[in-house]
Amino acid sequence: MKIDVKKLKPMAGYVLVEPTEKDAVTKSGILLPTDTNDKPQTGKILAIGESKCNCEHCECQNCECGELEAKVGDTVVYKKWGGNDVKIDDIEYQFLKFEDILAKLEK
Repeated sequence: MKIDVKKLKPMAGYVLVEPTEKDAVTKSGILLPTDTNDKPQTGKILAIGESKCNCEHCECQNCECGELEAKVGDTVVYKKWGGNDVKIDDIEYQFLKFEDILAKLEK
């Protein structure tokens, strides 16, 4: 079965990220060897699941509902070994928990 990435909808509390490619050439033109053990830590958000909030009115002070402060198309930095890899059409996408997102890169 062929999976269309555009039709993937993450479950509550998860986000689908396409990792950014590492630069294989430096600014001065030196070719760098790729290290397969070094996972990328940045990527573009492709889809976002719903919030995990179970509070009726979400008025609790220490609520861990997990609202994501990013949107589809944003570039984010995430935990190095967080998430689950899913390979579709030779691209390894990441399903990450909201709490695995560390920062959003401002444009």
